[in-house]
Amino acid sequence: MSLGTSLNIGLDMGSNFELYLHYAIIIAIAAAASAAVMPLIKKLAYHFDIVAHPGGRRIHKVPTPEIGGMGILFGIVVAGVAQFSFEHFLGWSGFLTDARLTPLNISAIAGGTLIVYVTGLVDDIVDLSPGFKLAGQIAGAAVVAVWGVSIDFLANPFGGPGLGFDPVLSAVITTFYLVAFANIINLIDGMDGLAAGISAIAAISLMFLATDVNQLSAALIATMLVGACLGFLPYNFNPASIFMGDQGALLLGFLLGVISLMGVMKTTAAIALAVPLLIMAIPILDTLSAIVRRIRGKRSIQSADKGHVHHRLAQTGLTVRQTVLIVYLWSGLLAVGAYAVRAAPTTMRGLTLVALLVVTALIAWMLGLFKSPDSGKRGRK
Repeated sequence: MSLGTSLNIGLDMGSNFELYLHYAIIIAIAAAASAAVMPLIKKLAYHFDIVAHPGGRRIHKVPTPEIGGMGILFGIVVAGVAQFSFEHFLGWSGFLTDARLTPLNISAIAGGTLIVYVTGLVDDIVDLSPGFKLAGQIAGAAVVAVWGVSIDFLANPFGGPGLGFDPVLSAVITTFYLVAFANIINLIDGMDGLAAGISAIAAISLMFLATDVNQLSAALIATMLVGACLGFLPYNFNPASIFMGDQGALLLGFLLGVISLMGVMKTTAAIALAVPLLIMAIPILDTLSAIVRRIRGKRSIQSADKGHVHHRLAQTGLTVRQTVLIVYLWSGLLAVGAYAVRAAPTTMRGLTLVALLVVTALIAWMLGLFKSPDSGKRGRK
């Protein structure tokens, strides 16, 4: 039996070993591509002076390239080309055999993602105004919402009529959702390795969830994201030799939002809406608390401070690596909790979800996330 035939792993075959071997190959390709191109990207960044210079609020000591997101995108693209090639020449299952996606859907997802990435890249180079930056994100999200995937219906998990949305309202809700997802990763990108690690954990979780509901395309995009993050992390883990920049953070957040729409929200239960939100609870809560802090302090929501979850943990005396690893662990436990929500009996799902969110909110309160930080302390974000 040829490799192509043995790995023709449509979910209808029910072979978990072959399925996860497929995933492992795509992850390895994305990781290898991302890692291999990173030295070249660092040279380009130094040549064109696209670097984060020390001083001000930044805590790093030497000029550091901040276009690592280019390597993450490269890893995803290479893995995507490999996947399509395997499908075409070896008969693997994937995007071309997914009846839920049309070529227009795939093109819209790719195009919208590229628009968001380019917006972040331009911002890293010329420092866009908040308005232009938001406009680019909305444009990319709208492309996906109108021609790609969208939130158009939520069924009632307890029976009875569900909640449907007309096309216009569906597009608006989906656009808002994707823009929000893009920015929650960007806001938590304040320590070496933090955003990439959280994104990888979330993507792995969404990969399993998408597989459970037979959404192979969503699972494959998640594997590409996981691999690209893993290839980037050796260069970004403390002490980082390259940062992902806004381009990388927006790209990761946006794709996580897209994956959740493709792989989770197309199920028939309204509780599915809460699953990706629970997986991403830390960056979501971090973003909400930042907004509350800044409103209470009568400052712009766009202004930076040192009150994020990673800052609060570091203020307890933990090193950067210890802080990041604790957040990784916390994220992993929430991902496990997301599975508990899905596996719980219907009548217990809401209670399980509330319990997990209450515990997470309690930890946030104990860390003082909603309190104004000491403005005199310095930090990258």
